[in-house]
Amino acid sequence: MHVLHAENGRKGLEMLSRHDMVELLLMDIMMPEMDDYTATAAIRAMPEYADLPIIAVTAKAMAGDREQTLAAGANDYITKPLDADELVACVRRWLNR
Repeated sequence: MHVLHAENGRKGLEMLSRHDMVELLLMDIMMPEMDDYTATAAIRAMPEYADLPIIAVTAKAMAGDREQTLAAGANDYITKPLDADELVACVRRWLNR
């Protein structure tokens, strides 16, 4: 497994356009410059990444946050603090689909 890291949504989009072997994204909802919702919409608009699994990672666990995140185009949603077993299970689920 090869991991790429981007500091914010804008840099993440730039990185995604340069690496065609990305199989899954873990994306924080509260990123500087471009939030998860905007970045997810931009990724979904790219035909080659329309089906790329996006797992949103967030400290936002209020009622409606999960639904808003999934409606924006994320495939799954995990809250912080992260449970390592839950994260690994979620990543496996989406990589093995």
